[in-house]
Amino acid sequence: MANLLIEKTGKIAVVTVNRPEQMNSINSKTRLELANAFTDLGKDSGISVIILTGAPGKAFIAGADIKEFLKRDMSNQEVLEKDWIVTKIISNLSKPVIAMIDGFCLGGGLEIAMACDLRIASDRSKLGQPEINLGIIPGAGGTQRLTRLIGEGRAMEMILTGRMITAEEACNYGIINFIYSAEELETKTMEIANTIADKSPYAIERAKKSIKAVSHMNLEEGLKLEREMFIECANSEDGKEGITAFIEKRKPEFKGR
Repeated sequence: MANLLIEKTGKIAVVTVNRPEQMNSINSKTRLELANAFTDLGKDSGISVIILTGAPGKAFIAGADIKEFLKRDMSNQEVLEKDWIVTKIISNLSKPVIAMIDGFCLGGGLEIAMACDLRIASDRSKLGQPEINLGIIPGAGGTQRLTRLIGEGRAMEMILTGRMITAEEACNYGIINFIYSAEELETKTMEIANTIADKSPYAIERAKKSIKAVSHMNLEEGLKLEREMFIECANSEDGKEGITAFIEKRKPEFKGR
């Protein structure tokens, strides 16, 4: 059985972690497959938005495959960084990535979800960073991305207690963007993905780059980058088409240039 399933519908690609018997927990092999899949989809000119989800069952991604921990070299930072490079690839991708979460989203699963640009969850989902219960801490961006998303106080609470929170709590904290029933989740996520896919790919890429810069630039540097991105968009074919279409009261036809 394949660890990953990839389905393309129009401009949307859906990547599914397909390990339902392991609650979609991911081992090194699956992480590498995910990294390669997102790299390839990032180069696919026919795809505008990527959705990441888990095979139907109890979990989005229930975390890393803990059994691997005792078999692998856990002392080399470069090895660990390479093992979890999928989070960096997702975060740096020029195309928007949406995590569609149904069920448990824990540990490495939450770290991967936080590398995505939007997180949409079912109302029965549970999220958390439970590593502290094993005597370890998050090692794939949990302490960093969670703190940037929800602030130091909330991140301390979740990581130090290791408790799972509900989708409603996660939405209130700022981890989740939208909550829907399990029955509505896929339809609503596709609606949001298609809404984004209708926009200019050229502008989407520059909007994402500008937003991501907030975490590593001061305000002055960020404003300078934003102006640069604005000028690029305004002078692009898509920018001129969008403005012309607005004036002519018609739907724009974006080309990604």
